[in-house]
Amino acid sequence: MDNAVVLAAVRGCLAAGWGALRFNFGGVGESGGRYSGGAEEVGDVLAAASALRAALPPAAPLAVIGYSFGAWVGAQAVSQLADVRHLVAIAPPLRVFGWEFASRLETSVVVIAGDRDTFCPRDRLAALLASTGADHVPLGGADHFLAGREDEVAAAIRDRLGAGATDLIGER
Repeated sequence: MDNAVVLAAVRGCLAAGWGALRFNFGGVGESGGRYSGGAEEVGDVLAAASALRAALPPAAPLAVIGYSFGAWVGAQAVSQLADVRHLVAIAPPLRVFGWEFASRLETSVVVIAGDRDTFCPRDRLAALLASTGADHVPLGGADHFLAGREDEVAAAIRDRLGAGATDLIGER
């Protein structure tokens, strides 16, 4: 949860006037649990969303933001949450994981990806954008790790979230 891209996402949320909750998946850092390849991690996002929802006023909107594996897991969790206003997928690993479910998402989707990201091939990115109607933020010359591009990630999130709500950060 201390990854530079995740911290940039938090900065973007705060700059837009949204709160941010970031967490490690089970088995990462000092978190209990274990890596499951997706199923338990989706549960982690759902549990975090539930805890956050309990701490907020009833009508406060949520966003789910994830980087890499966290983007895939967060997108799956959004498909099970009725009250998410935005999904932001940063460097989604389209080469590694199937995203067929994404066409059924009923929320605003933003995809932030470098045009040199080998985990996010252009043809698969084009298919994801077409199936979801996502807003695409291309980062020219950037790879999957977005090193040195964190300020652009933060700015893209700030600009797309606008002002005034609470945010749930999914993590890589």
